[in-house]
Amino acid sequence: MIYTREYFEKLSVSEASKLVAGMTEEECRSFIDLTSDCTKKGILNLRAKMIKKLEALDAERERIRGMRVFEEKYADREYICGIDEVGRGPLAGPVITCAVVLPKGCSLLYVNDSKKLTAAKREELSKIICEEAVSYCISGREPEVIDRDNILNATLMAMRDSVLGLKVKPDILLNDAVIIPDVDIEQEKIIHGDARSISIAAASIVAKVYRDALMCEYDKIYPQYGFAKNAGYGTKEHIEAIKKYGPCPIHRRSYIKSFV
Repeated sequence: MIYTREYFEKLSVSEASKLVAGMTEEECRSFIDLTSDCTKKGILNLRAKMIKKLEALDAERERIRGMRVFEEKYADREYICGIDEVGRGPLAGPVITCAVVLPKGCSLLYVNDSKKLTAAKREELSKIICEEAVSYCISGREPEVIDRDNILNATLMAMRDSVLGLKVKPDILLNDAVIIPDVDIEQEKIIHGDARSISIAAASIVAKVYRDALMCEYDKIYPQYGFAKNAGYGTKEHIEAIKKYGPCPIHRRSYIKSFV
């Protein structure tokens, strides 16, 4: 539909709000242009809200462009893989890693370090990432491996499995702060990579959502520790539960020996 200034002047604020809510971005920008000298205060207030909304959208696009610096650096490579881990710090549960190959030129909005997103946003983005990815693979190492080989080695082993489990062989690996041994693929170690690379951030989101869901399942088996709430991290309540009930099979013995 082609909108005019006169059309918007005839609408009530309620009608205009409902109309704008269903508009495309292009139509919203047209609405802003057409109502610049509107005489209705309610319409002008709605226009101001739309301006802020579009400014925020433009700012998010700019942020995502900044998160594509490393992907642009390797733009000549067909398959760019981001890798990250979740769960190095908890007292219980596995460490989980994920490798993700996004489509070339992917600029999915709101992708960020998983810790900076709400649980709802992570779940929404994880679903989109998994649907749109060229390939992704989740791996992990259980507490007994972490206790035996230490968390760094357990994480690196899981990362290697995630890379090798992809349906395509990456041309470059973008890793969050580590170099993975025994992988015959070029790698770049990026400090704070989950906040600087869209590929690593995507991997962090998928890994986080997967691990959180897994810890919720463990919570059903061992409800006294509050795993659904703390995801295995050492909250005061979690530590008190360990002291009261003792450790369960998914606790990392090397992490809790100071108070058990």
